Amino acid sequence: METIEPPVHANDFATREDVLAIQNSKLTALGVRLAATGAWCEHFCDAGMTPLDLADRRALGSLPLLDKADLRSRYPFPFLTVAPERIARFCATSGTTGLPVMFGFTRSDWEQTIARQLARIFRTTGIAPRDRVYQGYGYGLWIGGSSMDEALRRYGAVNFPIGPGRGELMIQWLRDHACTATTMSPLWMMTLVSLAQKAGIDPKRDWRLRVGLFGGQSVSAAFRRQLEEAMPPGFVAHNIYGSTEAGGPVLAVSCEYSHEQDEMHLINDDSVLTEILDPETLAPVGPGEVGEIVITTLDKEASPVVRWRTHDLVRVSAHPYDCPCGRSGFPLIGRIIGRSDDMLKVRGAMVYPSQIEDVIADVEGTVKEAWQIYIDKTHGHLDSLEVAVERQHRSPKTVDALRQEVGRILRSRLGLTCAIVCHEEGTLPRYESKALRVITRSGPKPAGDLS
Repeated sequence: METIEPPVHANDFATREDVLAIQNSKLTALGVRLAATGAWCEHFCDAGMTPLDLADRRALGSLPLLDKADLRSRYPFPFLTVAPERIARFCATSGTTGLPVMFGFTRSDWEQTIARQLARIFRTTGIAPRDRVYQGYGYGLWIGGSSMDEALRRYGAVNFPIGPGRGELMIQWLRDHACTATTMSPLWMMTLVSLAQKAGIDPKRDWRLRVGLFGGQSVSAAFRRQLEEAMPPGFVAHNIYGSTEAGGPVLAVSCEYSHEQDEMHLINDDSVLTEILDPETLAPVGPGEVGEIVITTLDKEASPVVRWRTHDLVRVSAHPYDCPCGRSGFPLIGRIIGRSDDMLKVRGAMVYPSQIEDVIADVEGTVKEAWQIYIDKTHGHLDSLEVAVERQHRSPKTVDALRQEVGRILRSRLGLTCAIVCHEEGTLPRYESKALRVITRSGPKPAGDLS
């Protein structure tokens, strides 16, 4: 089977008008496919429409949004548009708040669509055929690792499909195998850097990595800069964003210019149509405004979604179509700043975990990958936050000095006085993929030091 390996692809630089025309054509074709599926016809009927109405792009805005409750009500194979016998494999959501939702992929979905979408991401970030890639995303039913494997194979890269874990071995293999690119959680990469330094391996000198695709956990620009500074000269830590519902880690990625602005291109907007909507009014937001990502998969044969609510919040770039890289057809968004269902309201103030992570990343002497937020909802509302951090064992600052510094900056940035607990390095949990940052406690609140 031929690999997908042109270093430059003409449609990577399509105009916005071209992308909109492609979306319109694919919406019409999607409507025809959905019209052959009873569950989708019922869904459109509830809005007084039929799938064929998608031939008019304006009809999309009249459809209700799709959420996990809609999918779980059609368990076990919600909105499946092909016979189960045509499914090449299933992937699933995490299922952290209920039964995992299964999404089917036909052979074309898996071997063609995902491979094509990820090939564009590889080209955008400078990964080349024959690069040696340490693939560090997880496997099983999760889509991250397995989709990367297929796309790297089709692209012509040399894949080391190891997944997360085995850190003591990985820090040696990164040196001995001379990997030049990697895909993984940024938190796991930072953990590997720490393990290497403790073992006498200097990533700057001993590793050959020049590019990383980091997803599964949104981290601050300060965190990425510190990661890059610990790596070989010229290493770039690119943000990547996607989901099982979108068909893989295919929605957005930074380029050589947007990386510095902490932004990403909606790089496959011609195959996964993306709306950014106000999470309360559901109206489109404009440049510079924060909204929720809502997606419609245009190419996926099995288990497509139409107006799927990701609950992920982003800020649309102030200049979404003006990137110097020339990818004007694929608008720019900021990194994920939180989830509409995870936003914390503390004494009337809106707080996102990403704001707290930004502060911790900026404070010299804290362990960047280790922090937690503890909340107490004993009385049904939030009156306070407790933030736990760690002190780097080589830091000249004391535990008490770091506790006071983090508390002072959080108070300045958030307008809140938080309880800060500072531990020695190695106390808090480490995560190989998605981190659990907000922990809800019940019962009496433990005593904490107020800064």
